[in-house]
Amino acid sequence: QVQLVESGGGLVQPGGSLRLFCIASGRIFTFNSMGWNWYRQAPGKERELVASISSGSGGSTNYADSVKGRFTISRDNAKNMVYLQMNSLKPEDTAVHYCNVAGRSKYSWGQGTQVTVSS
Repeated sequence: QVQLVESGGGLVQPGGSLRLFCIASGRIFTFNSMGWNWYRQAPGKERELVASISSGSGGSTNYADSVKGRFTISRDNAKNMVYLQMNSLKPEDTAVHYCNVAGRSKYSWGQGTQVTVSS
C-alpha cells in the first residue's frame, strides 16, 4: 500500500509564502517514473489541478493559470518527495492541498494540508 502524506500548510497573510511537502511512502518502487500533481480543494468547490511535474530528474512543469508565476513544483526522487513552493499567496489560494500521481490511476488520497490565506 502507498501512503501519501502532505504537510507544510498553515495560516499566512496575503503576500506570504509557504512550502508544501508531499511524501509517498509504503510499497512504491517507481516514484521516479511517475509524474506528480498538486491539487487543491476550496470549501464548496471541486478539487482542481494546481501544478504538475513530469517524471525524471529533469521533468517539465505545468501550472494552473491562477497560480502561474507564483508557485513552483519540484521533486526529489531520492526521497520520494514532491514540493510546492507557494509565493505571493492570495486569499483565493485558501484550500486543502493534496498530492497524487498524474495518471488516471490514483493512489488513495492523503489527508491534505490546509493553506489559509487571510489578513
